[in-house]
Amino acid sequence: MTEMTDVPMLEVNDLHAYYGKSHILQGVSFTVKEGEIVSLLGRNGVGRSTTALAIMGTVARHGSVKFRGTELVGRLPHEIAQAGLGIVVENRDIFPTLTLRQNLIMGQKEARNTGRWSIEDMFEMFPNLRERADIDAGHLSGGEQQMLTMCRTLMGDPDLVIIDEPTEGLAPKIVTQVAAMLEEISRRGVSILLIEQKLTIALKISQRIYVMGHGHVVFEGVPEDLNRDESIRKEWLEV
Repeated sequence: MTEMTDVPMLEVNDLHAYYGKSHILQGVSFTVKEGEIVSLLGRNGVGRSTTALAIMGTVARHGSVKFRGTELVGRLPHEIAQAGLGIVVENRDIFPTLTLRQNLIMGQKEARNTGRWSIEDMFEMFPNLRERADIDAGHLSGGEQQMLTMCRTLMGDPDLVIIDEPTEGLAPKIVTQVAAMLEEISRRGVSILLIEQKLTIALKISQRIYVMGHGHVVFEGVPEDLNRDESIRKEWLEV
């Protein structure tokens, strides 16, 4: 894993976001350091996915989002992506009429990829994608589409990637592959903000954890802290 520094790569401070008149995020603050995996946990509807979209500039927001010290609030989504942020959305937003391989090529920032990741890297992490490389992405299973979405985002060579519910609906074997992939992403120097409901995977691979409730952060700590804090788990995480 890349050596981490105390300087945040991503610094979110007093972030508010809205859908119309609905005030979804109500002063969210957290940091992600270089090379770090940070999990953002919470029940459905507390604002985790909205936080991801607010960082990327696709919902109305105010507050501060700094990436490598540069303010992102006020910038357009494509400018934020070009700055080095990537996002893997929950709805598996693929190009269904293109092949799996073509989807990966579409993820590259340039015609010739010179970043940390190659298509061969993707196939090594997920061998079943190699077997499906020339099949239209719309014919892939849900799990394969999820893997493709993550791999396509990596092909853009982001320095920090926000991954929203990567294990949702996946078989246990694929969940294990996804966890290994996240750790490999971190080893290659990419910071990760993981939005996840499965406490097990978050506790296993994260350096730090934030828990959200009602549009703001209600807990911050390392996995061991959350393991010990039964009251937080019962009030904000358990169904």
